[in-house]
Amino acid sequence: MTDSATTAEGAGGRTMLGHPRGLATLFFTEMWERLSYYGMRAILILFMVDQMQSGGLAIDDVTATAIYGIYTAGVYLTCLPGGWIADRLIGAQRAVLAGGVVIMSGHFVLAIPGYNSFFIGLLLVILGTGLLKPNVSTLVGSLYAPDDERRDSGFTIFYMGINVGGMLGPLVCGSLAQSPAFGWHWGFAAAGVGMFFGVIQFWLTRHHLGDAGLAPVTLGDAEGERAFRRRAWIGVAIAMAVLAGFLIAGLSGAVEYDPVRISATTTWVILGAVTAYFAYVFAFGRLDRVERNRIIVIIVLFIGISMFWSGFEQAGSSLNLFAERFTQLEFGWMTLYASWLQSLNSFFIIVFAPFFAWLWIWLGKRYLNPSTPAKFGLGLVLLGVGFFMMVIASTIVAAGEQALPTWLVLTYLFHTFGELAISPVGLSATTKLSPKRYVGQMMGIWFVGAALGNLIAGQIAGDFDPGNLRAFPGQYWQIVMTTAGAGIVFLVLSKPIRKLMGGIH
Repeated sequence: MTDSATTAEGAGGRTMLGHPRGLATLFFTEMWERLSYYGMRAILILFMVDQMQSGGLAIDDVTATAIYGIYTAGVYLTCLPGGWIADRLIGAQRAVLAGGVVIMSGHFVLAIPGYNSFFIGLLLVILGTGLLKPNVSTLVGSLYAPDDERRDSGFTIFYMGINVGGMLGPLVCGSLAQSPAFGWHWGFAAAGVGMFFGVIQFWLTRHHLGDAGLAPVTLGDAEGERAFRRRAWIGVAIAMAVLAGFLIAGLSGAVEYDPVRISATTTWVILGAVTAYFAYVFAFGRLDRVERNRIIVIIVLFIGISMFWSGFEQAGSSLNLFAERFTQLEFGWMTLYASWLQSLNSFFIIVFAPFFAWLWIWLGKRYLNPSTPAKFGLGLVLLGVGFFMMVIASTIVAAGEQALPTWLVLTYLFHTFGELAISPVGLSATTKLSPKRYVGQMMGIWFVGAALGNLIAGQIAGDFDPGNLRAFPGQYWQIVMTTAGAGIVFLVLSKPIRKLMGGIH
């Protein structure tokens, strides 16, 4: 085991359940952070569209879903500068702690009624998540040597922490937010309390991490390093000042921002930037033939993951609104809250992730394990099957009746199956396909793909007009045909794509 790994096991080298004690620190930090994130996410769109007399913002669906898409995309995009700040300026441990404090502050600001506090709170959560999300995963990796056989098991345990938080968050925050005895801002405050527990837990147990991620990466030249950091901090300060200027201009009314236009413009900017980046890599990256082919595969996977998230992320927007408005939630002896259904994805992952892990191993032993592009195809097809459930549900609603929550449960079940088929293997494949000198950049591209998918998801959600229920079945059919059709294309082309992967499967 390397020195960095042994240092990370903490003072005395103590372990828990065979893993470094620091894993428990990161497990609970991420669990509380995900509880706060998914708890707030479950009530966000419902709060925005609710009437003012009920404590909401009375924002129309098109604008609200655009804001939702910008927010969720922003969470992924800020992971890029957040990872860089940790690597070069403050270290991963300080980034996680600072990120947690900023997230907590954002949720408490959201708990203050008013438009200004709402947008300030959203921005704080975005910035804090950008600092915490990439770096807490980095710290998990730093607990183990690259060849440590416990490494995969450690990440699996950590992944369970994510989903325990994701399952509990909507139940806790949703119960308070949608309860007549409390209200929306109690739900946002509960998310802040959850992050508070995460910050305190991390602060009290961070010594179990040892020196892992405690200091930023240095390049060896002390004088040059100090000069670089001075310039970098000036750049960060300028960026934050510009961001604050845009925010103040919007909140003061000096500039009127249109979320729908911002969402559409950002989508095209991201597409243009990604196209320019790949063109640069092909033109000046000094790629050999194998590397060039593998980059082509990464581009194909980028398209696939963007399409997947554009459908999957309907969960917090259009499907959440469908649950609130058109789903039977009262059953005599009990009343369900629409936000509770947002717990289903994490619950299904906890239940079925071990099965999928076993399935790939079982198929691999029989030389039947699907290739990465085939798994992408399977994931997109399963996403389409989930939306087929919504075709049935929306047909019932268009006929003038309420749909049973069973249809949404089935939708989330198939979407979870699709996520388990596509998300873990996509991350792994990106690291393996990338030329070593571009691994970090290609992982950044993966986050950008998720951000792009979230932006498009907000735009798709805005197309559902609650005043035109008869159009819903046809709209869901379009999503089925697009996602499942793309999945079939991936399956058909899986063999030629696999050849381009140069021995990586």
